[in-house]
Amino acid sequence: MSAPTLPHWEVYALRYATVARQRRDNFVSAPPGDPHDGAMPMDYYVWLLRDGNRCVLVDTGFNAAAARERRREFLRCPIDALQSLGVVPSQVHDVILTHLHYDHAGNVDRLPQARFHLQEAEMQYATGRYMCLHALRHSYSVADLKHLLDGLWQDRVAYHRGDTPWAPGIELLHVGGHTPGLQAVRVHTARGWLVLASDAAHFYANAQQGAPFPIVHDVGAMLEGHRRLLAIAGDESRFIPGHDPLVRRRFTPLPDSGGETLALHQDPLR
Repeated sequence: MSAPTLPHWEVYALRYATVARQRRDNFVSAPPGDPHDGAMPMDYYVWLLRDGNRCVLVDTGFNAAAARERRREFLRCPIDALQSLGVVPSQVHDVILTHLHYDHAGNVDRLPQARFHLQEAEMQYATGRYMCLHALRHSYSVADLKHLLDGLWQDRVAYHRGDTPWAPGIELLHVGGHTPGLQAVRVHTARGWLVLASDAAHFYANAQQGAPFPIVHDVGAMLEGHRRLLAIAGDESRFIPGHDPLVRRRFTPLPDSGGETLALHQDPLR
């Protein structure tokens, strides 16, 4: 018996914000062989997966108020930006939350029809004893967590434990490291399987050079996650970090998007 044919999902990265940073801000220690500091901005993305009429949103970004509070340059609302792809919020019935930091789990209240999928370990962490420590809870928004808890009581939250074959052509990969419940997403496209690493690796250089991002719960798990996801991706063109401006140089932008929406399912530019 032949294996079932997997769908070819379209995968879009939508940049919605950015912030100026220096290289020293993005690594626990300087990457090997690169002692020089310099500008290394960080971009913020959400990702849309589409197969015909089915749309799955990976992460939900933050809003303008959060951008002002945290001094980020807000380019567009990530939920409104879906309209550039012909998608309105009511069409989004499933959202995969890679983790619950403010820049990945805001705007939950803008998606009233959606069911939210996350690792059970992430909610336990975000509402557990470590949130008594300001340095760890700083990356979370209590307002976002309240919206998600409301969704839990409305039966719109689904918890997962570990790796999960979530839908045909979509897999959840529990990685940890950055947070205990961080998950990446593996998605099947016309050019093969892609790995949306999210904050398992903020930048290509984090994974390539074994240099962890400074916001990390478990350094060992983060380093193991780099290796695992790179191996699963097979080659760098199929590995998508969570915040790297290089993504916009390597993939084809959609016409009339100002270079802010990238087609990851198409062959890279370089």
